[in-house]
Amino acid sequence: MSEIASKGQLRLAYLRWAIFTVPLILLLGFLSANFAPSGEKNLWYMRLVKPEGMPPGWVFPVVWSILYILLGLALAMVINARGSRMRMPAIVLFVIQMAVNLAWSPVFFGMHQVQTALILLSVLFGLALVTTFLFGKVRTGAAILLVPYLAWICYAGFLLYRVNELNPDASRIVPARGSDQIQII
Repeated sequence: MSEIASKGQLRLAYLRWAIFTVPLILLLGFLSANFAPSGEKNLWYMRLVKPEGMPPGWVFPVVWSILYILLGLALAMVINARGSRMRMPAIVLFVIQMAVNLAWSPVFFGMHQVQTALILLSVLFGLALVTTFLFGKVRTGAAILLVPYLAWICYAGFLLYRVNELNPDASRIVPARGSDQIQII
């Protein structure tokens, strides 16, 4: 016997997924950001010339926490959309764009590769844009939740482009401590 789930059952199923996806994405973001010291804890970053319009350091963890919560909620909506034929491609693309997202901090803050980080951010924007379109085909609300993420990626791209212009030899800036770098063996 097959029965259609009630709205309450569907909401409960979504909440169960959200209880899993939101903390998972927050944890992954936290781990990525702490793989190498970031922000004001990174002496290399502190030596960079910053562009006008660069927000204070406390803004980044606050914004990223909000964005990761929105990403987790959007992912839960799509995971919970059983029966949608676009569900699995959307989830796979989300995972790929999330991997690129998580690679950014170690590349920029750990390896001090501003140009590579700029390329990663461009790839991230493209992947996030396509993910948003796929999420929209599954659940409109999930796509709407990704719009602030796309806007932040654009703003971050502008800031990073300016950092790259203002610091043409950024990778050669030597931090005072070796712990600010990722050592590749």
